Order: sequence, then structure tokens, then C-alpha cells
Amino acid sequence: MAQSLSAYGAKMYAELQLAIAETYGVALPSKQFSVEPSIAQELNDAITAKADFLERINIIGVSEIKGQKVFIGVSGPVTGRTNTKTTDREAKDVSALDDTTYELHSTESDVGLPYAKIDAWAKFPDFHQKYSAAVQKQIALDRMMIGFHGVQAAPQTDITKYPMLQDVNKGWLQQAREQIPAQVLQEGAKGSGKVTLGAGGDYANLDALVHDTKQMVDERLRDGGDLVAIIGTDLLAADKAKLYAKQGDVPTEKERIEDAQVIATYGGLPSFSVPFFPVNAVLVTSFDNLSIYYQDSSWRKQTVDNPKRSRVEDYNSRNEGYVIEQLEKFALTENVELLK
Repeated sequence: MAQSLSAYGAKMYAELQLAIAETYGVALPSKQFSVEPSIAQELNDAITAKADFLERINIIGVSEIKGQKVFIGVSGPVTGRTNTKTTDREAKDVSALDDTTYELHSTESDVGLPYAKIDAWAKFPDFHQKYSAAVQKQIALDRMMIGFHGVQAAPQTDITKYPMLQDVNKGWLQQAREQIPAQVLQEGAKGSGKVTLGAGGDYANLDALVHDTKQMVDERLRDGGDLVAIIGTDLLAADKAKLYAKQGDVPTEKERIEDAQVIATYGGLPSFSVPFFPVNAVLVTSFDNLSIYYQDSSWRKQTVDNPKRSRVEDYNSRNEGYVIEQLEKFALTENVELLK
């Protein structure tokens, strides 16, 4: 038996529709409409603000589904000297050596809000803001999940089969596997089929592993001062456990471990833990080398009441893609196995 909104819930839904209409400058949010590029930019800014990692990388609106990358990195030095008595000065071509194109894919973020939840939230005067913030937060999390786990852009996605959104788009790691396999380490020298970490393994400790991962970055870009190490949580937890074992009985040392002040760097690089990054991997790059592009004219939205499902449905779609701006500045070690 189909349910219906309570009187107050219906009032809140009506206010939600009015707020959407005012925000996006439309008469009927229940009919699909295109979001103006300037408002799409504001919407993406709001989504980006929901995740610290997204604020560190590039979220860029572009006009075409396919085109040239926005940020073309410099692959080497530009400074020198010419003996103009014998030789003409010549501008150096130091643009990135890799493929400089991108491609976006249709991406849907559709949310069903059950009547019961609307009724429960109806008591909050800022219902619209709470609802919008919840949707934006989830889109932000989804973007990170796809960036680190996406391996294909399937015509029909299957969240049951691919719960980490592996089939929504090709993320940064998959693009690296396909385009720069020499900069993706998946098996160590000992031939175990994995990269082993620990006593007797390919790497004795996490510092050594990060250091060697960094060496796969082009030497001309290795010492620019902007590289960071993104490290999987299992690897970080194992390293912290060793510190507890060594120093955990000393109160002052334990406090320092809890505050993450004992080791601020690995392999000479600032280290970060990022939501949904693979637990057994290490990525060395710079934050500004990672981008998400969306077509600024492609965002479409519709909010409808669906009594057949006893819920309000909020449909959002846009064309979106993931970009490594400079492939030479990206190195990944994955498939790491911790030795006991």
C-alpha cells in the first residue's frame, strides 16, 4: 500500500521545491531542466567543499566532452644561454610528453528520499539545506571512490556487482595502469606476484617503499617540492602498530603517535590518507596533477514526487571524467602484501 507524506512533510517538500526553483531559476523543478554554467560552478564548488581531498585537486568545468587537457605541465628546464653570434635563440618545447586529451562520460547521481525520512527531517527549519548538503556530500564521496577504483565506463552500471563504482568511469589509477604501466609497480623483485613489505620482503619498511615509488616519477619533476605520498590505510596502520610496539609503553611517545606527529613524512614526502584510496597501495604525485573535469553546460536536474515508491526522487546528471594532467608526474605501487 502506497504511503503519503504527512501534512508537515508535504509542506517541507513544497518548500524544498520552491528553494530549488529559486536556486536554479526555474519555474517547475519537477520537469527536467539544464543548470546554467555559472550555477553549475557554484554547485560543484559546494560539492568540492564537502571533502578536503577534492579541495586540494582540480575540479574544472570545460565546454567540450572531448578536448585538450586544461593544465599542460612543463616537463623540464627552460633556462639556458645562446651564442647569438652563431645561433638563433630557440624557444624550448617542454610541454608534457604524454597524451594531452580527455574524454567525459555521462554520470548520474540520482537520490531517492523516502517519505518517512522527509517526515522525520520536517521538524528542522533548515530542511532544504540539510538535504542539499547530504546529497552534495555523497556526490563528493562518490567522486573520490570512482577516482581510485573506477576501471571502465560501462553503458549500464551495476552497483551490486561493482559496489565501489568500478564501472562508472576510468579513474586515475586505471588510466595509469593503461597509459604508463612502467610507472605502476604491481610485483616486487622477489617474484611473489605481489610487492611484499616487511622483514625479508621486497621492502623492509614503508619509507623504502615510498622512496622507490618516487623514483618512478620523471627525474625532471621529482624535486619540484610539490610531490606527496598518498598511502593506503592498511600500510599506515601497520606502520603505526610498529611504533606502538616499540614506544607505546612510554606515555609521552604514545601521545605523539596518537597526534600523528611521530612520522610526518615517508620516503621524504608529506604523507596523506585519503578516503577510498586502496588500502594496500602508495601513490606519489602532486595534488594539482589530479583533476576531475565536468562539462559546464551538461548538468541536468529534476526533482519529482513518486507516490508509487513512497519517496521523493532527485535526479542529477552531467558529463564527467578523470584526468592525470602530467603522466610523467605520477607513480603508483599497488598490490602490497604485509609480511608478519
